[in-house]
Amino acid sequence: MLHIDRRRFLKTVGIAGAASLAGLPALALRDAGLSKIAIIHTNDLHSRLDPYPEDDTDYPGMGGFARIAALINKTRKENQHVLVLDAGDVFQGTPYFNMYGGKPELKLMSKMGYDAAAFGNHEFDNGKDGFLEVLPYADFPFLAANYDFSDTILAGRVKDYTIIRRGDLKIGVYGLGIEMEGLVSQNLYGSTVYMDPIAVAREMEEKLHSHYGCDLIICLSHLGYKYEDDQVSDTCIANETRLTHLIIGGHTHTLLDPPAVLKNKAGKEVWIAQAGYGGAYAGRLNVYVDRQAENHFVESYTIKLGQKQG
Repeated sequence: MLHIDRRRFLKTVGIAGAASLAGLPALALRDAGLSKIAIIHTNDLHSRLDPYPEDDTDYPGMGGFARIAALINKTRKENQHVLVLDAGDVFQGTPYFNMYGGKPELKLMSKMGYDAAAFGNHEFDNGKDGFLEVLPYADFPFLAANYDFSDTILAGRVKDYTIIRRGDLKIGVYGLGIEMEGLVSQNLYGSTVYMDPIAVAREMEEKLHSHYGCDLIICLSHLGYKYEDDQVSDTCIANETRLTHLIIGGHTHTLLDPPAVLKNKAGKEVWIAQAGYGGAYAGRLNVYVDRQAENHFVESYTIKLGQKQG
């Protein structure tokens, strides 16, 4: 499904006659003062390297890393600047993880060219030692700014944020992880300290905006979309920050089709995206940045990976 509310943005950048920004050539976008980045995002892949069985109740014949790779390759052929992100829980869910501890997942994601992943709670499933053992197979950083690993063997191995350049855009991506207590056995996360994700998100976005001058700020979150109680979620992060433009989430296995659009504390729009579970779907965001006016606009798609109707 395509979700787009283009009228006001197109008018702002002086190309209100266009039916879709996606149909404009790069030269026209440049002349309009826009920069474009195409983002493919996944979450909660849970070691689902192969497609679901044809007789699966929810996702018959869908998913599989080969289809994700095909989508990424197709997107790269059609777009000059592409970003590939995952919102955590890469591990656990099929015998691949039980046998190999995450090595094939990370090797394949590296071959696909992932740029960053959030640190999900299931990344702890083989303990800190198990994660550290397979981490060299990841050619991309795992992010969790609100996990303090200082007193663990993961100190310096999981990052708070990463800064990525695509064309003339500087993109800051920071990670947030969910509260471990009651969800992960303490012996698995050890001395890892969980910090308030709202306070950390404010710190990260300010650093990426003011210190590093990022044009686009993305929160890669494994907090979950929203809850009935007061547990911190992606909607809380959206409402309580000022400078974060996109939140790409995981953990609650929510299929947001289209992504949610909320207002932040500055009254500006924040897009929240999440693509379900197990790689049966992937998300696609076309982000247009008017750097001079500091405007951002998003075209969003949800892509079913497979021919079967789940």
